[in-house]
Amino acid sequence: MALTTAPEQIDRIVGNYHHNPFDVLGPHRIEIDGKDVWTVRAYLPKADTAWVVLPDNRQEVPMVNDHHGDFFECVLDVDDLASYQLRYKADGHECVVYDPYAFKSPLVTEYDAHLFGEGNHHRIYEKLGAHPATIEGVAGVYFAVWAPNARNVSILGDFNSWDGRQHQMSIGCGGIWGLFIPEVSVGAAYKYEIKNHEGHIYEKSDPYGFQQEVRPKTASIVTDLDSYQWQDESWMETRRHQAPMSQPVSVYELHLGSWMHEASDNPAQQADGTEAPVVAVADLKPGARFLTYRELADKLIPYVKQLGFTHIELLPVAEHPFDGSWGYQVTGYYAATSRYGSPEDLMYFIDQCHQNGIGVLVDWVPGHFPKDGHGLAFFDGTHLYEHADPRKGEHKEWGTLVFNYGRNEVRNFLVANALFWFDKYHIDGIRVDAVASMLYLDYNRKPGAWVANEYGGRENIEAADCLRQVNHLLFSYYPGILSIAEESTSWPMVSWPTYAGGLGFNLKWNMGWMHDMLDYFGMDPWFRQFHQNNVTFSIWYAFSENFMLALSHDEVVHGKSNMIGKMPGDDWQKMANMRCLYTYMFTHPGKKTLFMGMEFAQWSEWNVWGDLQWDLLQHEPHAQMKTFMEQLNATYRNEPALYTQDFDQQGFEWVDCSDNNHSVVAFIRRAKDSGEFIVTVCNFTPQPHSHYRVGVPAKGYYREIFNSDAREFGGSNMGNLGGKWSDDWAYHNRPYSLDLTLPPLATVVFKLDPARTSSAALSGFQLGG
Repeated sequence: MALTTAPEQIDRIVGNYHHNPFDVLGPHRIEIDGKDVWTVRAYLPKADTAWVVLPDNRQEVPMVNDHHGDFFECVLDVDDLASYQLRYKADGHECVVYDPYAFKSPLVTEYDAHLFGEGNHHRIYEKLGAHPATIEGVAGVYFAVWAPNARNVSILGDFNSWDGRQHQMSIGCGGIWGLFIPEVSVGAAYKYEIKNHEGHIYEKSDPYGFQQEVRPKTASIVTDLDSYQWQDESWMETRRHQAPMSQPVSVYELHLGSWMHEASDNPAQQADGTEAPVVAVADLKPGARFLTYRELADKLIPYVKQLGFTHIELLPVAEHPFDGSWGYQVTGYYAATSRYGSPEDLMYFIDQCHQNGIGVLVDWVPGHFPKDGHGLAFFDGTHLYEHADPRKGEHKEWGTLVFNYGRNEVRNFLVANALFWFDKYHIDGIRVDAVASMLYLDYNRKPGAWVANEYGGRENIEAADCLRQVNHLLFSYYPGILSIAEESTSWPMVSWPTYAGGLGFNLKWNMGWMHDMLDYFGMDPWFRQFHQNNVTFSIWYAFSENFMLALSHDEVVHGKSNMIGKMPGDDWQKMANMRCLYTYMFTHPGKKTLFMGMEFAQWSEWNVWGDLQWDLLQHEPHAQMKTFMEQLNATYRNEPALYTQDFDQQGFEWVDCSDNNHSVVAFIRRAKDSGEFIVTVCNFTPQPHSHYRVGVPAKGYYREIFNSDAREFGGSNMGNLGGKWSDDWAYHNRPYSLDLTLPPLATVVFKLDPARTSSAALSGFQLGG
């Protein structure tokens, strides 16, 4: 039989370096002897014989392999080739398959490629990656990957014995390679085999893959993210209409892999009741395994609900190869880590959080990515996702690479990824890691080891624009959510809206407050009188941004000690210092974040390989600290004065911040519109004070609504017998005052009781002195 295509075209297919296999393979209409006929060509490595099967005609036509032993073709004089199949024999086995090159309907259109090239395809994850699809009545998976500089790309998988010759992809608009493979289904493992123009081969997991194998394996897994049936419609609808800045936000930050483990001989159950695979923890924890997302839903959610936190913040749950990175070296930005179960299992966890009134925040890491060979690094044989110049493209200190934010497709990858977690997983917010490392070109770089921007400055203009685009779109699509910046510098307007020139976050971690307070509480109380500014300075800038007060995982690792270990004094004083600090924190303007273990005064530093020290809760001081945390959260959530005006100067005023001799401060928090207010008084020394006078703005009975020194919390139980009547004694430039007892190392909180005050006035009782 005469060849129906050029030999050099066949050689390119057989050599696996053709950029568009559809030009050669599959069905083609040709003319032979003046007659239009069909030719079908197939590259079938290892096949001995092959046929084209025409089910509608009940016919099989043998194919020939005259030019190359693995390249088969035949000519068919039929009108229609719909639904033809290939039957072939290889290694003694017979296979019947649909021909991938008979399906030319691309999932990625020219318009998709155009938007992606602009950086404006907000749901590009619905086009790139692996997507179950039915084309011309045949079910399979459509694969698409962006690799514009590759010579050619193939799909590897269990379905082709990881042979890159069998499923060669075709390049389309915008450098996007695509191929539909019939009869591949959900659960199939796959990678991309990418060759550069020198013929070097790179085996990569899918940048847009929705699931990966459990480490140390690195293949992507075909996944359908739309099969889970959500039950959180009420939560999602309520969220749309909420203004989170005027709501209580108290966040419990945790790392799923080290909150608690399970014994490996206690098997986990999957959603269908079958036994889940055991995912062992590193050798530092022999005989242990990770809890699954579903087990965490059963154990973690009731615990957090009892503590009274409004949100859970998860350290990164995107796929990462090394447990010890805490999740901050991401290789699968669109893949929920398989350590704890499937994507549906994570959806179940978040769904259960919502049904229990708890929001879910996720750490997002757009600042850098690792160099692992299966990841984004040198993806298509070039510096595709990262800068080629290491002065811009590498964090030497971290051993990671920096995204090229100026490249539209890379920016689109990140923007769509942020939207993806809200869209597919219903999360309620992101905490963006290491924002400062994105914003400054000279971040952690020595002189001469960085490149200035086009204006000669150190600001990374492209990164700032990327963050603005992320936040603008997040709040456009998902009103009521949180976008929190971990930003440690004085970059202006981080939490201002993008239309006002800001970066568009609605919260920024207050790193200055954190450092000042930990320095202050680490001192012997006698020396605190000389450092009153540590306590008061934060108010000078408290309303320049929307701040979150965070005591995070970073403060309890690398030899820094856990919170209780930072405190001076004996064990009782350490506990009292912690209670005093937390109460000051929860009454200070700003939203709140605490890392796991801080709620019951864990002694040891956080160990990513171990559990929290749950055994401490059998000891009364630690159980009392947990009780303290429950009641502090309850007080915070019940008092609008503590959260409705966190970012408005009208919500805070000092009563007295100058009593450094006693290391005492007093201030007022005011609720929005209602006129309610809270008076907080902090005594930062072990010396109690009786008859300590504090000015107040109104006459009446002030109920002591919280006392960190209460007996049930492990304190000395010194206080004000439930409350105090005001005296007609002007003090602190206010017309009335309270004669208070200040417990040692304690914060006390008072609220005017209108009912009792009115009742006393109606009965003719003489208020005050």
